[in-house]
Amino acid sequence: MRTLLLDTNIVSYLFKQAPQAKLYEPHLRDSRLAISFITVGELYRWAIVRDWGMKRRLDLEERLKNYVVIPFDVELCKRWAEVTSIRGSTISESDAWITATALRHNIPLVSHNKKHFENIPHLTLIAEEERP
Repeated sequence: MRTLLLDTNIVSYLFKQAPQAKLYEPHLRDSRLAISFITVGELYRWAIVRDWGMKRRLDLEERLKNYVVIPFDVELCKRWAEVTSIRGSTISESDAWITATALRHNIPLVSHNKKHFENIPHLTLIAEEERP
C-alpha cells in the first residue's frame, strides 16, 4: 500500500466534504494517508481563529485519527533548512515543513496549491486542476 502525504488544504476539503475533495478521491483510494505535524497545528489554529464549537472540534479530533501523523526529527529539520534555502523560493514556513516531510520520507505530496510546491526539486506532487 502506498503512502501519500496530504497538504492541509486536502484534509480541509475532506473534513468539509467540499467539492474539491472529489478531484482527489481516485488518488487517495487504497492509500495510507499521512499528514505532517504542522498540518495538525494548522487545523487546530483554524478551529481557534474561526471559533469552532466543541462539537466541531471533537469531530476534527476524531477525523484526525484517520491519518498517520508524521512527527519532526533531526533529518526532517535538515530537509526544512534545505527547502527554505532554495534561491528565489517564496514558500511559506508551513508549506516548507510539509514539503520537507514529503522529501524526508520520500512520499508523494497531494495538494490543491500546485504553485506553492511546483519548483521544489525531487518533490513528487499530485495536484488536480478544477474543471469548469
